[in-house]
Amino acid sequence: MSREQVTVDAEETGPLDTFRQFFSLQRDVLVLSLAMFAFSLGFQMTNRFLSEYLVFLGAAGVVVGAWGTFGNVIGAVYPYYGGVVSDRVGSRYALTVFGFLSAIGFAVWLGAAFVPTIDLGVISLEPWVWVFVGLLLAQCWKSFGIGGHYAIVKQATDPSRLAHGFASTETFRRTAFLIAPLIVAVLVADEFMPGFLWVLVIGIVFALLATVMQHYLYETDADSVGKEFEGFGQILADLRALPDPLRPLLVADALVRFANGMVYVFFILVITQLMEIGLAINVPAIGSVDLAPAAFFGLLSGIEMLVALLTMAPAAKIAEYTGLKPVVGAGFFVYAAFPIMLIFAPENIWILVALFAFSGLRFAGLPAHKALIVGPAEQGSGGRVTGSYYFLRGMIVIPSGLLGGILWQYASPELSFTIASIIGLIGVIYFAIFGKEFEPYR
Repeated sequence: MSREQVTVDAEETGPLDTFRQFFSLQRDVLVLSLAMFAFSLGFQMTNRFLSEYLVFLGAAGVVVGAWGTFGNVIGAVYPYYGGVVSDRVGSRYALTVFGFLSAIGFAVWLGAAFVPTIDLGVISLEPWVWVFVGLLLAQCWKSFGIGGHYAIVKQATDPSRLAHGFASTETFRRTAFLIAPLIVAVLVADEFMPGFLWVLVIGIVFALLATVMQHYLYETDADSVGKEFEGFGQILADLRALPDPLRPLLVADALVRFANGMVYVFFILVITQLMEIGLAINVPAIGSVDLAPAAFFGLLSGIEMLVALLTMAPAAKIAEYTGLKPVVGAGFFVYAAFPIMLIFAPENIWILVALFAFSGLRFAGLPAHKALIVGPAEQGSGGRVTGSYYFLRGMIVIPSGLLGGILWQYASPELSFTIASIIGLIGVIYFAIFGKEFEPYR
């Protein structure tokens, strides 16, 4: 991929600057950015609602928690796997294969609604099992580019402007995160099913279109993404080589993400199963709007991402004056505080709107967080450092979903969410005490 991807002007402080910059990208980066947008749209239309889908297919709370843990395993292992494959076959063909596998994964999710329980004698395969199988495939494309993305931004951006460089790429990608739940909200406005099946159909279409587009338009002459990872044989060496400033960040980040992993897959169930709260209001010039709980959750998710989009670039600019650490710490605090605030919130639509708007602030610290991860890496090693960091963080976070599911089903949702917030706040305090600032931001 071109190393001339991004140049960030000192006056760029808002989301619209990202789109002005987008149309000046070189062809390969432009194509991959469009593919990223399409796949992000598909993932976000489906992933945040799959917990409700699992419950519809007969899964219990502990299964939903196991779903979260299963996703954590894939998130930890797949980036290295993607790097190995891209090294062997080249980025273009790897992207094509991963794209088609993702489309098949969406199709498996769709098919799960039509597959009956299969009796194997000793055990029975419930329909929700196929949702787990689908995830193995659906996440393939997403696994490919984490390290390469970090490395490219680092190579193309001045060290003192890293947070702003990441704000540009994140703002564009997360625009899909804003649009996706709003599409779902429209399709499931009356009831969750069969609207969600149409969501899965749209996900398949986007995945296929993005795959075909990137295969025929992506040019590999200057490509270096596939060379950023060297495979499983390098994992231990890369972990040992993590820069010292990353270690307290990794500890705090792992605690905060572990906390989030305990409860993230249950956010939709708080709205649809515990509160069973929808939205019924009169809108001038539109009339009565009556949304089912799942659709209301989609609207809340859209509000959350709108706040994220509006605050990421300004937060990155603030980091240039305050340093990265305060901005990252503020994002960690929102991660940690949100679960306990949500689970004990009154069943009031406007309070929930305010809470999800507050949750969107956790993304404001994301560009600074990424800059703090890749900043200390030596030039040319950003991909390996990022891959090692996410691999270790992912391995630590793996059991979080299952723990949250056990507490949700066998203790209480309130206890699960409270423990999650406590663990997250421990991470916030640890980072405040031991976290290191990236030198160019001092």
